[in-house]
Amino acid sequence: MSRGLVSIVGAGPGDPELITVKAMRRIQTADVLLYDRLVNDDLLAEAPEAALRIYCGKAPGLHSMSQEMIGRLLVAHAAEGKQVVRLKGGDPFIFGRGGEEALVLAEAGIPFEVIPGITSAVGTSASSLIPLTHRGVASTFACVTGTGSDGRVSFVRWDLLAHSVDTLVIYMGISQLPLIQRELLQSGKSSCTPAALIERGTTANERIITGTLGQLHALSISEKVNNPALIIIGEAVLVREQLIQLQQAADTSMTG
Repeated sequence: MSRGLVSIVGAGPGDPELITVKAMRRIQTADVLLYDRLVNDDLLAEAPEAALRIYCGKAPGLHSMSQEMIGRLLVAHAAEGKQVVRLKGGDPFIFGRGGEEALVLAEAGIPFEVIPGITSAVGTSASSLIPLTHRGVASTFACVTGTGSDGRVSFVRWDLLAHSVDTLVIYMGISQLPLIQRELLQSGKSSCTPAALIERGTTANERIITGTLGQLHALSISEKVNNPALIIIGEAVLVREQLIQLQQAADTSMTG
């Protein structure tokens, strides 16, 4: 029996309409679909009715399946000649462990491909009207994880990031927000630096809370911010307010 193909696919940041055409084609022809927690149900519905759907999502502190088991399933189904789709939120190579799964497949001699997706930093910032770069305001940005692979704080050099990039985007940082905030402030980043908390970005349930670095932890508590959520810190956050004000002025002039 000829070996199948594993497609490691990025599902995008949440809105199912933001998936790529190529990714959708793979879903629609899949024999087996292994999908993560944040994949939209509308995308799962695009798979053939007969396709085997396997949930392997991971919530903070609660993994439905070990990474090793996921790798074994990918290899086993592809070895049976099946078209396998490994569907991940965002982009599979940005905090998605797609590289680890590609290595497992390569070592087993299983054909695979990687289909990129819009990562949360890009999709969520755009839907929130916060540009990651903006002329005269931000020419650099960094994407980091606030939580390490063991569920604890990541080994990020917050002291260096405090001054080396203009816009800081933090994935999986809500649970570690007090430490992240303290590290950045102790490293000399101004407490007045504009910041935003974005919950369920690009979806119908998106919430955007803006404030300053010094207010972040308190805002996350008062607003009851839950995962999935993204943290954006930098002067570019202020562009959102400018855009909203201009939009409101335009709406007023049209109705007036």
